Amino acid sequence: MSNLKTPPFTFDIVGSFLRPAYLKEARTNFAAGRISREELTATEDRAISELVHKEKEIGLKAVTDGEFRRTMWHLDFLEELQNVEHVDTAHWSVEFKGPKPKGAQLTFTGKIAFGEHPFLEHFKRLQEITGNHLVKQTIPSPSMLHLIPCIRGKESYRPIERYQDESNLYDDIVETYQDAIRAFYNLGCRYLQFDDTSWGEFCDIEKRAAYEALGIDLNKVAHDYVDCINRILASKPADMTITTHICRGNFRSTWFSSGGYDPIAKTLFQANYDGFFLEYDSDRSGDFAPLAHAGNRIVVLGLLTSKFPELEDENAVIARIHEAEKYLPLEQLRLSTQCGFSSTEEGNVMTEDEQWAKLAHVKRIAKKVWGN
Repeated sequence: MSNLKTPPFTFDIVGSFLRPAYLKEARTNFAAGRISREELTATEDRAISELVHKEKEIGLKAVTDGEFRRTMWHLDFLEELQNVEHVDTAHWSVEFKGPKPKGAQLTFTGKIAFGEHPFLEHFKRLQEITGNHLVKQTIPSPSMLHLIPCIRGKESYRPIERYQDESNLYDDIVETYQDAIRAFYNLGCRYLQFDDTSWGEFCDIEKRAAYEALGIDLNKVAHDYVDCINRILASKPADMTITTHICRGNFRSTWFSSGGYDPIAKTLFQANYDGFFLEYDSDRSGDFAPLAHAGNRIVVLGLLTSKFPELEDENAVIARIHEAEKYLPLEQLRLSTQCGFSSTEEGNVMTEDEQWAKLAHVKRIAKKVWGN
């Protein structure tokens, strides 16, 4: 039986938060050369310190830096890996159902590696701000390092000589992420999360058809991803929790994937994560039946939306938690919003006050259901 006092917690968060206006202004000024990197870092530290105070105040047992030092939830990390480069493109690699982020792609210029990654300094600064409170570090899943260039960008992807044998790419992804886990752990990280949009896309019938039309065997890709993830997680220290968040897109309150977890559940739950944050805030996510494949895994139900400020009916959310109990015992279930509030620096369409009201709502419901 799982311990409700260890992560993931009954009241938990995905990780990102709305950036305050003064931080957005500072980032704009830095990009325009009007302030120095030191001035921007000082402003980021101030904003993160204020955020952490609010996170503690609302009762979160693990806090994040809100991803305040990033432009996007994934590219800032991936582009700082050795021999991974950003490529500007006319369009984003997936189609959002509304406003579109600026297009981007990734390319490999040599053997990828973790190296002296700037996120390590970000983690150290967050720890200094939080003191003894548990810190949750979020980074993109290893799947994203393959998905973006090799699946989404298949038509333009030209592998370097080393990666013409794709097994070499998977081997290097494993080594890169094992090094990342070791580096974060050595700095004191005990709660790490891999954010992942690949599985959300693999749930989408239209996207599956489009990828298969390009000659991509998604079932094989899914198995390759789980194999890669499990090889990485095999190096995880016993006192470290590593979870994943499965996302369907989150930009300015829009999305890009739909579909229940049925096509991928059996494969996905073979990944040896300590917990799965699953989006369940709308009909686009399907029913709870795929949870029958979860076995002894912890599942964090993202039943409340981070996209819109309206507060969900409390009794309806509790009823859905009990509905999920048909497939997993309550001891294996947790609660959060379906995603973060600001996967990119633009943020979702709500105010900071509405963001905190949403989290207070999650906490109230979790306390009624689990008592802590």
